Amino acid sequence: MTAHELTDHEFTLHIDSRFLSPYAMSAFVALTEKGVPFQLKKVDLASGEHLKGDYSRMSLTRRIPTLTHGTFNLSESSAIAEYLEDILPAPAHFPLYPQKADQRATARQIQAWLRSDLMPIREERTTEVVFLEPVAKPLTAAATTAAKTLFDAVQAWLAPERNNLFGNWCIADTDLALMLNRLILNGDPVTARLVDYAGHQWQRPSVQTWLTQANLVAGQTQDQAPKQ
Repeated sequence: MTAHELTDHEFTLHIDSRFLSPYAMSAFVALTEKGVPFQLKKVDLASGEHLKGDYSRMSLTRRIPTLTHGTFNLSESSAIAEYLEDILPAPAHFPLYPQKADQRATARQIQAWLRSDLMPIREERTTEVVFLEPVAKPLTAAATTAAKTLFDAVQAWLAPERNNLFGNWCIADTDLALMLNRLILNGDPVTARLVDYAGHQWQRPSVQTWLTQANLVAGQTQDQAPKQ
């Protein structure tokens, strides 16, 4: 039996137990947008669960997220999105990438860039800022420079009056909005145009489903914290 012949209910997405990984969120949104049922399994990164036992055998890179489809396992969120696009194509399933080759290539470029660059932003504005609470420490010069690079790129990609990069939504919109929200939700200065764009992306139902679960986990963690 090939991957293309596997049934929809055989999808399992392994994510971090605290719902803090931007890459787990991206894979979750991709699967949700495809409209197929899937199981969600939480991996405790704090205990090193991803480095040992069954998980380390399933994910040879020992990373999250990992998608299991029958006997096939795949890590790296952008690879997961492209795999889902291949085996669950439009029009039967909602597309994750634009149809035009140049736009599709640009979307993949954006995803690769967000995962490999802008490190000062990722270090100084972790996703705890996005999903838990902001930090008071101002951006360093390096992070400010990275933010300007980010803003210039988004403004060049995003046509006036558009709420999505390429007219219709694509998975790169979610990834880009999350990077912007590291700054926006922390109260760092961001232009109104980019705030509106990220806010629009944040209201997408698939994103809201992730945020609801992340907020629930965050509330449970706070309830379990020792009282001072």
